Amino acid sequence: MADSLYTRLGGYDAIATFATMVVHQAQADATLGRFWANRGQDRLDSELQLLINYLVHKTGGQMYYAGRDMGPTHKGMGITQADWDRFVEIVGSVAGELGVQPTEGGEVMGFFESLKGDIVDA
Repeated sequence: MADSLYTRLGGYDAIATFATMVVHQAQADATLGRFWANRGQDRLDSELQLLINYLVHKTGGQMYYAGRDMGPTHKGMGITQADWDRFVEIVGSVAGELGVQPTEGGEVMGFFESLKGDIVDA
């Protein structure tokens, strides 16, 4: 049996590093930073941990995800196609910086693309 994407990406620590880098870059981004404005550090930390748990769970790791589905989580945030495109750029950049291999990178990008309909406001 083939290893899970979780294992091939390097496990919990690698996914936590990836998520942290993506979120920190998005928070500092001129286009995306508004989505984290006016939130306390405790809430930001909690949201990051939920994202890590979600990614670990969805890639095949042994993590329970207790958060909401992507649709209700992002409903009403006003996320545009341009916001999505910028986010995907950040994801790809971080994956490259961390040395994610092409096969796994393609799976990661495909996974994020599968979430687009629940995240981007039509």
